[in-house]
Amino acid sequence: MLRSLPHFALGTTVFAVLAALAEPAGAQVLMTQQEALRLVFPEPAAIERRTAYMAEEEIAKVDLLAETGRPLDRAVVTYYVGRLGDEPLGAAYFDAHRVRTLQEVLMVVVDPDGRVSRIEVLGFAEPPDYMAPDGWLELFSGRALEPGTSTRGDVPILTGATLTSHAVSDAVRLSLALHEVIRPFGEAGGSSETSRE
Repeated sequence: MLRSLPHFALGTTVFAVLAALAEPAGAQVLMTQQEALRLVFPEPAAIERRTAYMAEEEIAKVDLLAETGRPLDRAVVTYYVGRLGDEPLGAAYFDAHRVRTLQEVLMVVVDPDGRVSRIEVLGFAEPPDYMAPDGWLELFSGRALEPGTSTRGDVPILTGATLTSHAVSDAVRLSLALHEVIRPFGEAGGSSETSRE
């Protein structure tokens, strides 16, 4: 059964990838995890750091909903919820993945209605010309987990950056599928404790 508990360290995968991105020449670390979170949940919003421990059937459900061909590779998922008082602002999911041969780290923010509200690139190790521009990332804004929310659907592929297009699209779909299974705003069972930033 999925449970959400506090997580007292940065998401290991994202932290490790961002640290590794700082090493190779040409790799771009655009912002830290904390900077990205404060960008989308500015003061006086509270940021709650949570960890979901997912059972095998929940992982299978995420994979089925996401329809990416890129299976969820972990049973422990750290995510962040922004709140202003008792009002949820959204949930932020971090995704570290390979584009071609090198890594990218994205933050996908999902609003309380289950729609993408924002995508931020935290790190990108491929050549800068292959990084998705902000205008293209905004094409995902307002989209829910539906067939058209994909480069295989209504979102056009970036010319000259096909692999980036697919990697971002898969990260968005995985984040939306996680959001639907985790249900961070209490729509479904599972105990929940939080840690405020």
